Amino acid sequence: MEVIAGALHTAFPMDDASRVGEARRHAAALAEMAGLDENAAGRLAIVVTELGNNLARHAVAGRLLIAQSGDSGVEVISMDEGPGMADTNLCLSDGYSTAGTPGTGLGAVKRMADDFELHSAAPGGTIIIARMRSARARPSHPHAVRVAGISIAAPGETVCGDSWAAGLNSAGGSIIVADGLGHGPQAAEASLAATSVFGASPAAGPMDILARAHGELRSTRGAAVSILHLDTQADTIRCCGAGNVLARVISGMSDRSILTQHGTVGLQIRRPDEVTQPWPDHAVLVVHSDGIESRWGTDRLMPLLGRDPQLMAAVLIRDHMRGRDDATVVVMRREG
Repeated sequence: MEVIAGALHTAFPMDDASRVGEARRHAAALAEMAGLDENAAGRLAIVVTELGNNLARHAVAGRLLIAQSGDSGVEVISMDEGPGMADTNLCLSDGYSTAGTPGTGLGAVKRMADDFELHSAAPGGTIIIARMRSARARPSHPHAVRVAGISIAAPGETVCGDSWAAGLNSAGGSIIVADGLGHGPQAAEASLAATSVFGASPAAGPMDILARAHGELRSTRGAAVSILHLDTQADTIRCCGAGNVLARVISGMSDRSILTQHGTVGLQIRRPDEVTQPWPDHAVLVVHSDGIESRWGTDRLMPLLGRDPQLMAAVLIRDHMRGRDDATVVVMRREG
């Protein structure tokens, strides 16, 4: 089973053109850490500049989120709250502009990125995802599911008290999302301890992982934790957790929450109990910490069910992040 560790996304509000340079310098540092060659690092700098300038010039509440993607890439997410694009194909074509510029920005971003996704609604806003990978990036293995996630630290913090990880194979996958009590370094210590337990044996049952995490977290301040195992052959989701990490299974036909017990892993929980529920075809699993509002509608997510799951995570971050605590959203869907 391949284990994927969630990365911290750093947010850069594009309320001033000077923030573009700040975001570009951060992306350059991540490019060096990820081992991007000179060509890829140069393309990344152009992508950040184009997306940042677009937000500063045209968007309402525009932000860039930048993170290392795996161990050999960098991901840039552009998000805004409007005005949105009525015709995305037209906006991607060279020569189209609403501000008298040459109109080559978005088309250039699409050509330069190794992965590119765009979703826009008018009104509503736009999400753009661009990823750059290094030449040493390992080819992806055939997995039955695809996972993506975003973690953002609380205001004023440089580390995130939330952590997530996933295990993927040809039959399904597992997810853990942990939210350390409070925020800052001690919260991060607790959540990382939980994901470390998961990473040691991601194929184990959720109830077993939670029990072992409870023991490992006794020396920390504790965390809310949810562990979910998805089986594409049995069409089931098994879950065990404690605290206010929330999970929902949504599709065009249904919207169901997965309930977990009260308590704090590492401090006090009842005997771990596991629940199982159906995983319908085309349904997507969304797991998030309490930095995201618990009551969110699915209308804006429905057009994204079959697309890159990071688009759905970005919409929830944009529209429902509380803004005063760490926030994490993880989305998993069947591949193909």
